[in-house]
Amino acid sequence: MKDLALVISAYNEEDNLEPLIADILKYVPVEKNRLEIIFVNDGSTDKSGEIINSLCEKNNGFIKALHFSRNFGHEAAMIAGIDYSESRAVICIDSDLQNPAEKIADMYKEFNSGKDIVLMQRSGNSGSLLRSFFNRAFYRHLSRQNSRKYIHNVSDFFLISKRVADILKTEYRERNRFIRGYIQNMGFELSVLKYDVPVRYAGKSKYSRKKLVRYSVNSLMSNSKFPLLISWYIGVVMIIFSAVVGLYSLIMYFIDKPVSGYTTIVVLISFIAAVQFFILGIMGRYIAFIFDEIKNRPVYLVDRRVNFNL
Repeated sequence: MKDLALVISAYNEEDNLEPLIADILKYVPVEKNRLEIIFVNDGSTDKSGEIINSLCEKNNGFIKALHFSRNFGHEAAMIAGIDYSESRAVICIDSDLQNPAEKIADMYKEFNSGKDIVLMQRSGNSGSLLRSFFNRAFYRHLSRQNSRKYIHNVSDFFLISKRVADILKTEYRERNRFIRGYIQNMGFELSVLKYDVPVRYAGKSKYSRKKLVRYSVNSLMSNSKFPLLISWYIGVVMIIFSAVVGLYSLIMYFIDKPVSGYTTIVVLISFIAAVQFFILGIMGRYIAFIFDEIKNRPVYLVDRRVNFNL
């Protein structure tokens, strides 16, 4: 068994891969014969696959590769690397050089001190004030919905022990995944280290604002039942609102000042219809999650493996 596995997910990162390996090998805290680096090529359409294969060939034995048949997403790539790891500890790290490799030694030291999980928390706002506000609100809500407090502003740069990895290999196999949240909610001993996010070395982020919003919504809905309860709260508000309108109309009737009916009815019907469609939309999202799960399709499909003895 190896001491440490580094899982690197890559999607169209051709300019970052070689500098990343050079950077990692400067700071890796174990000998090469005790290390495995697992690249997961998440359906890249540039030269990332060729560069990964070249790195595997030059470093035969400890650099390995999984090539997906198509793009399955960052979370699926991390799960695949964890599935194929055979080490005492596993570190997931992005290929964009924004997860500083010099922190690997600190993470590994925390693991050797007995921690099963080492989370890496971004220092500062790590983005606009608006993004930071929503980030905190997101984790605050998750904490209220669960018995364990979620740590905000953590990234997909983390370390897990073999026993945590073994759990992820068989459990938490949902199609809408939130790995950084799953490992926080397991209850194993963890520690948190802070790091400054460096400027991107090359290329552009693959997470647009639209993708980030979609990921946040999916993560929230797959880890919380609160959106389903919105209909109850809105129903209570609607009952109070209807009672107030009804009482007002009754009072105006008895003092011979009847309320004009057309505008009131149109506004009320439009409002109620909007609320109903909103609630149906939330229910539709949950039904879509159920539909994805019952199909039980694979989380990812591996097209080729390099340097794996399987």
